[in-house]
Amino acid sequence: MTARSRLTLLYAALVLAAGALLTTLTSLLLRRDGGHRVSVITLGPSPEPAGIPPLPPSINAVTLTDFVGQAAIALAVVTALAAVVGWLVAGRVLRPIRTISATARRLSAENLSERIPVTRPLDELATLAGTVNGMLDRISDGVAERDRVLVSQRLFTANAAHELRTPLTTMRTAIDVTLDSRPGVEELLAMAADVRTAVEQSRRTLDGLLALARSQAGTGVRDRVDLAEIVASSLDGVALPVRADLRPAPVRGEPVLLERLCGNLVDNAVRHNRSGGHVEVATGGGDGRAFLRIGNSGAPIAPDAVDRLREPFVRGDGTRIHTGRGAGLGLSIVDAIVAAHRGEITLAARPAGGLDVVVHLPAADHPG
Repeated sequence: MTARSRLTLLYAALVLAAGALLTTLTSLLLRRDGGHRVSVITLGPSPEPAGIPPLPPSINAVTLTDFVGQAAIALAVVTALAAVVGWLVAGRVLRPIRTISATARRLSAENLSERIPVTRPLDELATLAGTVNGMLDRISDGVAERDRVLVSQRLFTANAAHELRTPLTTMRTAIDVTLDSRPGVEELLAMAADVRTAVEQSRRTLDGLLALARSQAGTGVRDRVDLAEIVASSLDGVALPVRADLRPAPVRGEPVLLERLCGNLVDNAVRHNRSGGHVEVATGGGDGRAFLRIGNSGAPIAPDAVDRLREPFVRGDGTRIHTGRGAGLGLSIVDAIVAAHRGEITLAARPAGGLDVVVHLPAADHPG
C-alpha cells in the first residue's frame, strides 16, 4: 500500500471515529433529556387541551431510533467525502516527495547537475529538498575531485612514459656501445658520465611530474601565507638585476605548492632571459584578491604561441623540449597550482621581448 493510500485511510478512519463519538454523545444526551421530558409529562398535571391525546411514553425510543439511523447515513456520507478529500490532500502533500524521487532516478554519475526545486513556504519538505540538494552538491564535488585525480594520474603516466624513454635509451645505448669492445678506463668513465647525465635528466623529469600531479590533485591543509615573503625568499641568490615592488599579499593555501609556484616563476624568468636583462616582480592585493606579477626581458615570443607555454614539455612553437635547462614543466606546474587554489593566471608576451605572468588568488580573508 502506498503512502498516499495509507494517509487516505488514516484521514477516513479519523473522521469515522470522530463522527461515531459525536453520534454516541449526542444520543446519550438526547436519551437523558428525552427521558426527563417524558417523566415530567407523565407525572405532572395534563396540560393538553381537551380532545388531544397525551404524548405516549414510547416517543423517546422512537426519536432516538430515527436519530441513530439518520446519523449513521450522514456519517457514512461524511466518511466517504473525507476519503476523497484525504486522497486529494495526500497527493498534494506528497507531490514534493514524488518530485524528489523522480529527480533522484534521473541522476547518474554522468549527470549530477539537476537539482530539486525548493518550494515556499520553507516547511519540512522544503528542508528535505534543500538537504538533498546539499548532498548532491557534495557528491558532485567528490566526483569532480575524483575525475581531476584520475586525469592527473593518466597525465603523469603518459608523460612519464614518454619523457623517460629518451634518457633510458641514452643509458642503454651508452652501455651497449661501451661493452661491445674491451673498454678502457677512459671509455668506462665516458659511459658513466653519459649515464649520470641521463639519470639526472630522469630525476628532474620525475620531480616535475610528481609536482604537477600533486598540484592537479588539489591542495591539502590550507594555511595563511604571504606571497610577498615567499617571492622574497625565491629571489635570494638571483644573479640578474631585480626590480621588486613587494607589498603584502596574504592568501590561504598549501605553503609547499605556493613556494613551488613562486620558485618556478622566478626560475623561468631568470632562465629564459637575455644577457644583461632584468626581472620585474610585484605583489599586492585588493578587492578580495592577491596578485603576483613577474616579468622578464627575454627573447621575443609570438602572441599566438603564449598559451602553448603551459603545456608540459612543449615550447611555444609546438616542439618538444629536450634540453639541459629544465624539464619543461615549470608553467604547467604553476598553472595546476593556481587552478587548485581557485585562482587565475594570465600570460602576455612583451613587445620588447620576454613574458609577463600575472597570478590572482583569493585573499586570505575572502570567502572565495
